[in-house]
Amino acid sequence: MKILAITGPLTKARHQRCCECDLLFTLPSLTRNQAAYCPRCNAKVVNGRDWSMTRLTAVAVTMLLLMPFAFSEPLISIRLLGTKINASLLEGIWQMSSQGDPFTASMVAFCTIGAPLTLSLSLLYLWFGHALGMNLRPVLLMLERLKEWIMLDIYLIGMVVAAIKVKEYADIEPGSALIAYLALTLLSLLTLIHMNLEQMWERYYPQEQPEGKPEALHVCLACHFTGFQDERGRCPRCHVPMCHRQPYSLQKTWAALIAAMVLLIPANLLPISVVYANGARMEDTIFSGVVSLANSGNMPIAAIVFIASVLVPFTKVIVLLVLLFSIHFKTSHSLKTRIRLLRLVTWVGRWSMLDLFVISLMMSLINRDQLLSFTMGPAAFYFGSAVILTILAVQWLDSRLIWDAHATGNAEYAD
Repeated sequence: MKILAITGPLTKARHQRCCECDLLFTLPSLTRNQAAYCPRCNAKVVNGRDWSMTRLTAVAVTMLLLMPFAFSEPLISIRLLGTKINASLLEGIWQMSSQGDPFTASMVAFCTIGAPLTLSLSLLYLWFGHALGMNLRPVLLMLERLKEWIMLDIYLIGMVVAAIKVKEYADIEPGSALIAYLALTLLSLLTLIHMNLEQMWERYYPQEQPEGKPEALHVCLACHFTGFQDERGRCPRCHVPMCHRQPYSLQKTWAALIAAMVLLIPANLLPISVVYANGARMEDTIFSGVVSLANSGNMPIAAIVFIASVLVPFTKVIVLLVLLFSIHFKTSHSLKTRIRLLRLVTWVGRWSMLDLFVISLMMSLINRDQLLSFTMGPAAFYFGSAVILTILAVQWLDSRLIWDAHATGNAEYAD
């Protein structure tokens, strides 16, 4: 078996199964700053970064104090037709909702307000809940899934894209809340990097090394604990049902992927934005918007939008199709390559929300009735729904099914 690349003093070892490939190996006891990787698929088994709950709680309080300013005060200001117009995050969401698309507005609201707010409140709950003896398991389980949905950094890129688009019509200046928003984004990123959920589970719900045959151990995908089921078939640490493989993983992934593929058709054919300028109506699809940015000399921004809104969604669909068919046909070649592709689409999938964030900002900046106004087209709902479904499809796919095609337990796998 490949030796784990870990430095530092080792103490009592324990058995661990990888959540991504199901390999059973011996994991040494690690100090706070040490990390461990699966010797077969190179998945990170233990995160070496760890902030204390005191520091995480202090950051959460700071984020809560910044949120009212970052969300409600102006992020960008323009002078249009002699009038100063301010654009805030809440104003853009309100404009999307008031113009007849509350579902799309709710997608933007959850990723930019709901998820960061939930993160801060959850950390406060852990701090006070532990002192009061409350059940912390639901919050810890939620934090594991919440990371993919906090998109303040993507919204920041959306501000840059919106500012470049608006400069054709007006002068731009930074808003009073921009510093607060930048600080909030930085703090959220640092929290996600240094929030070590494995250490939290060990701190609040420590478990003894299970006794029995190591080959019979199962890994819980919810809290990553390796052990045996309790008398009710649950994980003894998080109380989530512990199964050999995720129930209906392929069925749910196929359903979400097929629905996303159907929605991507109108998302790319219908206009995603509509601009009224001096009585003339100008419509842009996703692709024509990229072309307009490129023709105006903003090639770097056009490339970012093209990658996030065109290349990433279709790449995710193709990769998921390849993975699903390889599982169904029990293909045992290029296993490491396929797991790397799955990790790639997991990381880049959230960036597809960039277009919706740009639309939200543009709607709050350019809204001067019939003289000059900006509104979203029908493609926005389809596109946002497709992005959400592809993110869910990746989350629902049990990556261990990819490795099941390999009959042996060797660590030598094709690249």
